[in-house]
Amino acid sequence: MRPTRLLAILALAVVCSGSAHAQIEVRLWTLLSGGDGERMRTIIEGFNAEQPDVKVVSTTLNWGEPFYTKLITASVVGAGPDLATVHLSRVSNLAGGEVLRPISAAELNDASLAKEDFRESQWNKASFEGKAYAVPIDLHMLVLYYNATLARAAGLLDINGRLKPIEGIAALTQAFKTMKERTGAQGVTMESGQGSYAIWRLWLSMLAQRHVPVISGSRFAYGPVGVECLATVSDWFARGVASRGLDYPASTGQFMGGKAGFMINGVWEVPALAAASKSRTLGFEYGIVPLPRMYDDASAWGDSHGFALPANAGRQMAPEKARAIMKFIGYFSRHSLLWAQGGHVPAYRPVAESAAARELMPNAMYADAARSVIYDPSAWYAGAAGPLQSLASKFLPAALSGQLTPEEALRRFESESARLLVKPAPKY
Repeated sequence: MRPTRLLAILALAVVCSGSAHAQIEVRLWTLLSGGDGERMRTIIEGFNAEQPDVKVVSTTLNWGEPFYTKLITASVVGAGPDLATVHLSRVSNLAGGEVLRPISAAELNDASLAKEDFRESQWNKASFEGKAYAVPIDLHMLVLYYNATLARAAGLLDINGRLKPIEGIAALTQAFKTMKERTGAQGVTMESGQGSYAIWRLWLSMLAQRHVPVISGSRFAYGPVGVECLATVSDWFARGVASRGLDYPASTGQFMGGKAGFMINGVWEVPALAAASKSRTLGFEYGIVPLPRMYDDASAWGDSHGFALPANAGRQMAPEKARAIMKFIGYFSRHSLLWAQGGHVPAYRPVAESAAARELMPNAMYADAARSVIYDPSAWYAGAAGPLQSLASKFLPAALSGQLTPEEALRRFESESARLLVKPAPKY
């Protein structure tokens, strides 16, 4: 065989080999920025470096309604990404609206995953009409942060330096009052300005602890209990135990600056506290406990991020692309201890229940809260940055500022929201 012909054959073989093993690109849209965004990028870079077959390319979009509006619009015209991070509280809306496509058991198996790898409540929230539409990433819930230095001065710590148990709404209110009376710092801080979501999340937690639903069928069902719960929180502000009108940065700044003894917030503030403590710029010792049992149990509002596959109408996904996506999701699940450094509780149980996760601080302080998480109502209008949350953030904070009474705030919230409860779920 002549050398030129041999070289041609070898070149053809190289080309064929290369095309047979062409790298598959997976386009990911995410609403995760800040520290979460950095951790997501780190995991993606690790995945891309570990194997040559799949490359994940991530694009970060603005959190909240802008993200979901763009995802919905892109998916229904077939121009969406291959993969997206969503809140599980939005699955009813997105799956019911045909924005997402279901994930089969066989596809899960491609990622060496099964529904048993996740908490039942999470898997149910990731599903719609009996089909899975997302793979859970984490749990993030309301917790109670405390300034241990101030709590010690207020006599609220036990002999081991931990916060004494707080059980019952009266005991929680008294702890806030004691903190202020004995230290001069604000008793508790939480965002309470117009547009705040914190009161909605706390109010849902209080109702769940009393086993009272927000919605039943197509009507609001919380009744006098809902008014009573909102009035209880409003009273903290009316009596000066909490500062009125603080937006999110101001409320977290009040706690980080050592000017409030307690903070009601989500676990997503853990990285900021841990970093400030490590750099010795925090100025005090801190602790975190699950949201206290105020009534019958310790239910606490929470939500989860999850990976979902946009339906992309008119654009059929090739089987090899689906396998590539699931390969990344499996990798992420098995490397979610890194994700937990953002304060989240990993959804993937083999990681969440590992010795490493149980020893991870400060997460270990509140990890038990994962057993008591409750989500927003399962309805097309509910969930993260959904229309129901938006209306709640418009009216409920007015009860905390004294602009409206709790009764007036809830009446206006109901009046504006009632149309959502009877409106058919949209098909985008």
